[in-house]
Amino acid sequence: MSEQNLTLAERVDADLKQAMRDRNETAKLTLRALKTAFTQARASGDAAHQLSDDEMLDIVRREAKRRRDAADEYTRLGSPERAQAEMAEYQILQRYLPKQLSDDEIEEIARAVIAEAGATSAKQMGQVMPAVLARTGALADGKRVNQIVRRLLAQ
Repeated sequence: MSEQNLTLAERVDADLKQAMRDRNETAKLTLRALKTAFTQARASGDAAHQLSDDEMLDIVRREAKRRRDAADEYTRLGSPERAQAEMAEYQILQRYLPKQLSDDEIEEIARAVIAEAGATSAKQMGQVMPAVLARTGALADGKRVNQIVRRLLAQ
């Protein structure tokens, strides 16, 4: 079966098995944690249910964000080895997410929305951000979008 025909859960399972064969502890622990998050999400709510690929992508996105934020915090607190470990886990999770938009692509979208909205100052950020986030969707991190929009409105 080709990798393109596998569901996200099947890809995670296959990659976990490979990580165990390769004795890759970081990948093994990260993928086990991801599978646990899938299981918890399936069991949450009134009745257990199957997760769609979109729901699984949201979980991967959330777990990746958690790792990136933890790495930033460890860096801020002066613990580079822990930050590096979190970033290694983040890189593993990134393999399951769609390719993210570049800063230039986000800036192009943001400029178009700012022009359409007629925004001229940072005070109008509340009008611009929802429209930019709607256009970028899951292909851009909200924090990056916020930084770019803030910079453009400050000019």
